[in-house]
Amino acid sequence: MELLSYVVARDYGFAPNPFFGYCTLATCKPKVRQHASIGDWVVGTGAKTRYNLRGFLIFAMKVDVEMDFDSYWSDPRFLCKRPTQNGSLKQLYGDNIYHQQDGKWIQIDSHHSLDTGQPNPHNVEHDTSVNRLLISQKFVYYGMDAPRIPEHFRLYEHTGEDICCPGQGYHRLSQQLATAFETWLNDRGEWGVQGMPLEFNSHKRVG
Repeated sequence: MELLSYVVARDYGFAPNPFFGYCTLATCKPKVRQHASIGDWVVGTGAKTRYNLRGFLIFAMKVDVEMDFDSYWSDPRFLCKRPTQNGSLKQLYGDNIYHQQDGKWIQIDSHHSLDTGQPNPHNVEHDTSVNRLLISQKFVYYGMDAPRIPEHFRLYEHTGEDICCPGQGYHRLSQQLATAFETWLNDRGEWGVQGMPLEFNSHKRVG
């Protein structure tokens, strides 16, 4: 077990998507989706420039399942994660947006589409560059209620690691820190959705 950490630059409840009983990372962060193994922790910390939340925990998910886009698209458990443009914000920011048809990627109208609702070629290419997504049922998502990460995870005494990624991309942390962080989460005992996404504050409709 290891821990992969990155900064959540924009928190819409889209990447990751914590709703309907599963936390899924199905768009953005292709390298994280490629390299995280079953049993690893994926952790998202707050952005300094956009939210002034560096050092705060946005979410943490323990990877239970990996899946390709076509399997995710057709799985009955995740039909609720297909976006609904006239639904609640939870539905609007659904992340089940990709499948293949005749060898071509189809992107349905979503947060990653153009304003016209047409596919955004840049996002299609970036998201599908890795045909793998991550699914978790052991997760905590704090969003706008993000707690401050304890200082001993900012400079872990045994390895000198900082759980917060210093910039873009991600960094992989040791099993020792991952185990200590999991213990901290278990001791807190807060699982599932604890707060709404930070960007929901700018919307009138909160699902």
